[in-house]
Amino acid sequence: MDTSHVADPADCPRSDARAMADEEDSVPLPRTGLCYDIAAAVLRPALQVLTKRDWRGVEHIPAEGGVIVVSNHLSYFDPLAIAHFLHDAGRAPRFLAKSSLFEIPLVGPFLRSAGQIPVRRESRTAGDALREACEAITERGECVVVYPEGTITRDPNLWPMVGKTGAVRTALRTGCEIVPVAQWGAQDVLMPYAKLPKLLPRKTMRIVAGPPIDLSAFRGQEMTPSMLKKATALVMGTLTAMVAGLRGETPPAEPFDPSKANLPTTGNPRKRRRVK
Repeated sequence: MDTSHVADPADCPRSDARAMADEEDSVPLPRTGLCYDIAAAVLRPALQVLTKRDWRGVEHIPAEGGVIVVSNHLSYFDPLAIAHFLHDAGRAPRFLAKSSLFEIPLVGPFLRSAGQIPVRRESRTAGDALREACEAITERGECVVVYPEGTITRDPNLWPMVGKTGAVRTALRTGCEIVPVAQWGAQDVLMPYAKLPKLLPRKTMRIVAGPPIDLSAFRGQEMTPSMLKKATALVMGTLTAMVAGLRGETPPAEPFDPSKANLPTTGNPRKRRRVK
């Protein structure tokens, strides 16, 4: 087996070594619900077999209490990789996911029962998801996962693009921390908007968690559009620097902005929109 890109547990902090060792058990989780437990029981062993893992920074994931995890979005596969990482760190991830998934028979009720949160993107009710996320963080101490880009990146080279302000608004309202988790490798299994995965040879999921992002300069301020934009730029800049470290490459000087490229902000940009 090719292990050239798999981190050696002996070279990592103890928490990282524990997370990456296939033979060891994951950190015990709090009560998560039957549907979550079923999904974890099915998917975790499959991911253990089908992917290799280069995981770092597990010690930055708080063991308990409400927290927002932000990550870059590469592929339909990367939520599985991020969920695997967080699950083995002892946290049950609650993703903010597009509402169309919750409208699929059987899938929707299952996602709801597993604690996932629907988002009606680009709609007047999108704020409902933020309120639900705030409740999950403050009332139940959940780990809420947000993709600040709001969709799979449109950047031609898959760098993080400009972000939306939802994660920052939630953090400032609740007082919780934002922990950045950068990832690279899911696109090798499933390219953006592709339907057929390429599982063999096994691909390496490179994931690194960083320390909480310092939002102290923004806390206590009025949440104006300008302030939220600056705070979100800080979040996205942090994620981009971490992705650059995983890739060993220099990121673009400015993040890709789909609105300036006349691309839709949601949905598959390769599909032609129907003219009504």
